[in-house]
Amino acid sequence: MSYGQGMNLRQLRYVVATADHGTMTSAAQALYVAQPALSRAVRELERELGVELFSRAGRGVVLTPVGELVVRQARIALEAVDAIEGMSGAGGGGRRGTELRIATTVSLEPELTGRLIPRFARDQPAVRVRVVRCEDRDRVAAALRAGRADLALTDLPVPGDLSAHPFEQREVVLISPPALKVREPVPRAALDGMRLVLPARGSAPRAEIDTMLRRIGATPVAAVESDERGSWLGWVRAGHGSLLWYRNQLDDTEGVAVRSFMPPITRMIGLVHVHRQQPQAARDFLAFAKETAREGRGREHR
Repeated sequence: MSYGQGMNLRQLRYVVATADHGTMTSAAQALYVAQPALSRAVRELERELGVELFSRAGRGVVLTPVGELVVRQARIALEAVDAIEGMSGAGGGGRRGTELRIATTVSLEPELTGRLIPRFARDQPAVRVRVVRCEDRDRVAAALRAGRADLALTDLPVPGDLSAHPFEQREVVLISPPALKVREPVPRAALDGMRLVLPARGSAPRAEIDTMLRRIGATPVAAVESDERGSWLGWVRAGHGSLLWYRNQLDDTEGVAVRSFMPPITRMIGLVHVHRQQPQAARDFLAFAKETAREGRGREHR
């Protein structure tokens, strides 16, 4: 067996995940990466090692005997890397960077600036967080690859060259005048022809809503188009139309009806970074965000 020069930690993580989940599709979903990217990485590793790591078993895959050996060593290697990364920053008096750059999209920026960053700053006052605003998910990925950001808060899944840590699943709801007659929960098809209050054309929030509507296959009627987010609920209360937005971003629902869809319309967001060792401040923020997400899920299940 000859080891190629291109073997990397990403390939090892993908192989271990495939072994754990039994199918490449399930492994890709667990890692929030595209399934073709995961399959390609596994095939490349097999080609570099000159061995077959998995064999077909029904709709899934099982490790070959040599695959079991490789996965066993891969787990050891990944555990060692995690341990080393955890030790970094301990030398030199535990010094850490004073600036943390986090990229995000326009629609998710309030999540960072209004919720996560203030709480993190209370725990880590020595770290200054700078938000790198991007128009869309593609530009977020570009900022990470170019080294303009250490972390990103963005939609999942992301390309396979990035590591993703799921943070929260967001529900998109219909905010409408109470008098609107519609079945509850609202069928997605009801959006076809419905009068909606929409962000202005050409804006990032509008592109986000338009993408969502295309996936659903619905064509609503634009009753109002405005960039003034603070006025959207006012237009709804006045009866001009309904609004599609995220349940967790609704502060004042007086005078409007908030309805779920069936099947639900959801959006998974997560923290993302490139496949390399992160600055201590970035690792601290990741740990903080994961704990915040766990606390949120705990409150939901009480």
